[in-house]
Amino acid sequence: MVAPRALSEFIAEANEILETLGRELLALEESGLEQADPDRLNAVFRAAHSLKGLAAMFGLETVSKLAHCAEDLLDSLRLGKVPNAQGLLDALGRTVDVLQELLGEASRGDDSAELKERADTLGHELQRLAGGGATEATDVLDQVGIDPQVRAVFTEYEEHRLRENVKKGVGLWKVRAVFSLDDFDTRLARLNAALKPLGEVISTLPSSQPGDDASIAFDLIFGSSRPEAELEGHLIEGATLAPLTDRVFQTPPPPPRKIPIWDDRSLSGAALSALPVPTRVSAPEPSLRSLTNTVRVDIGRLDGLMNSIGELLLIRSNIERLSEAARQASGPALPKLWGQELQREARALERRLDELQKGVLEVRMVPLGQVFDKLARLMRRLVRESGKDVGFDVSGGDVELDKLIVEELSDPLMHLLRNALDHGAERPESRARQGKSSRATIGLIARQQGNHVIIEVRDDGAGLDEARIREVAVERGLVTREQTEEMERRELLNLVFQPGFSTRRDVSELSGRGVGLDVVKTNLQRLSGLIDITSRRGEGTTFTLTLPLTLAIIRALMVKVSGRTYAIPLNAVLEIVSVKASALRTIEKREVIEVRGQTTPFIRLARVFGLEEEQRAVHSVVLVGLAQQRLGLAIDELIGQQDIVTKPLSGRLRGIPGVSGATELGDRRAVLVLDIGALMEELLRVQVSAG
Repeated sequence: MVAPRALSEFIAEANEILETLGRELLALEESGLEQADPDRLNAVFRAAHSLKGLAAMFGLETVSKLAHCAEDLLDSLRLGKVPNAQGLLDALGRTVDVLQELLGEASRGDDSAELKERADTLGHELQRLAGGGATEATDVLDQVGIDPQVRAVFTEYEEHRLRENVKKGVGLWKVRAVFSLDDFDTRLARLNAALKPLGEVISTLPSSQPGDDASIAFDLIFGSSRPEAELEGHLIEGATLAPLTDRVFQTPPPPPRKIPIWDDRSLSGAALSALPVPTRVSAPEPSLRSLTNTVRVDIGRLDGLMNSIGELLLIRSNIERLSEAARQASGPALPKLWGQELQREARALERRLDELQKGVLEVRMVPLGQVFDKLARLMRRLVRESGKDVGFDVSGGDVELDKLIVEELSDPLMHLLRNALDHGAERPESRARQGKSSRATIGLIARQQGNHVIIEVRDDGAGLDEARIREVAVERGLVTREQTEEMERRELLNLVFQPGFSTRRDVSELSGRGVGLDVVKTNLQRLSGLIDITSRRGEGTTFTLTLPLTLAIIRALMVKVSGRTYAIPLNAVLEIVSVKASALRTIEKREVIEVRGQTTPFIRLARVFGLEEEQRAVHSVVLVGLAQQRLGLAIDELIGQQDIVTKPLSGRLRGIPGVSGATELGDRRAVLVLDIGALMEELLRVQVSAG
């Protein structure tokens, strides 16, 4: 029986392999198989091979068998034994999905007969594709006069790559490299790096003419269409160039490129174009969340953490020494020197704790690309099944967020993208009637803005139908018709986040089932995030998500309200102002204040939490903001700033509106941490219900 810890480590490593597989398959879609980088094909093949071996070692037979089938197909593909059919990459993409489901079952200890049957069916399809190639009647290598002794030492893959270079009509060269035994490995790597941009290093072999006792010689078989003089200019010291054959090649025109699913119009390299295929019933969509919470950490970051911990240990020793000195000190007052030393150690402790906090946060940060790659692969399949012509643009995958926030984002983003494809993107004939380009566009864009990350899901489709939103809201009793007429545009659009709200009269395979957007909003609120909508009829819709960089350790502003202490995340605080009670105004049953000519909603925290409110002539107001929204919070007293660790609430305290968790102060008192995004949403909800 496999130990739980060992299985957990396997799941983490296997999950990383599948992420690599998915990412590289997307890159192959983008470039087209005809122009695929051989190194990329090899990377995909090695990933499948590694997963097969690991799964077999841990007794996961179904995973191992399916990975083996994928490995065989990829091996045939890299050896040129199968046609470059689109169905091949589609089958490999579905293989990654099924493998992720199988690993998810293994992590939970489940065993589904239905999933096993799907894996077996997919394995048979991969085997069929792997056996679908035709063998050439004549071998082009027989026609170019390559020395048989050279060919005899090639592997099957190297001979295939040599054959592909001959078909391209490029020059074939032998690069002889003689390096010292002391540094031959680094110099050989430098030579490969210098040659790779100019062509393809087909093989690296020990030379038939070895060097002297202090050196080692290699022969690199190299294919390139560049002139000899240019190649000579890129050789490093110790390397010489000579033709592999005396045959002169003429570079043929490139073959016509098949239209891929992905095109290169997106700067980030992710754009989809639908090909009409028969719609098929998909298996239940698995969650895109990773199977583990493991984070791969650069050793340099760990070294920094260890250094900080070492310094903290020294400070602890000094504080213990000072404490012992204080205990033994005589007289009514401690020596002045002792007080100075204690102050110095306290400052050092603060600096080192800041370093440690920063280091821990850096360790937790991962790029959004981890989930963006999975979403891109999902969208590729959904677009094909929808029969629509849709471009999918992705940017900002290098923006980093806390690992746990990234994982919680995967499912909400998946639903928003499905929603954009199903509700937003029109079919080509409909777009043509409106004078639009036949291709619709869906975008997924991320950027960092201060201590927050902004993620946008946008489309250039039909936009939200305000009249239909009013009709549904009234039908379901969410608001009265009179209230909808008085609502601002943003308030009306936000009704789509009400539980069970849907403007669809029918149910599709993608969305429109009456659930989803309310769950998206709830999940974001748990992350202290905010979601907003902008939409124009006939021009498109944008969902904007605003999220904190991390929920682990944050800087907070400590305030008092009716004798109780609360923590306000500092990354949401804009400024602190004083407002006379006589300056308060009421607009549409809601209190507002004027801040430099801008009208801002105003709420009294005492009323929000049902506390006794003190009457004041002047209110202290903390002005907070997320995205484009602003809110003034009335407080009684400002205490100061403090670093806090937010912990989730449990039991009856869970789900309190406007509260994201609790933290413990230095005197062991527990205080509530305010959720600014939820307070803003609560203010809007109260306004809607109150009319």
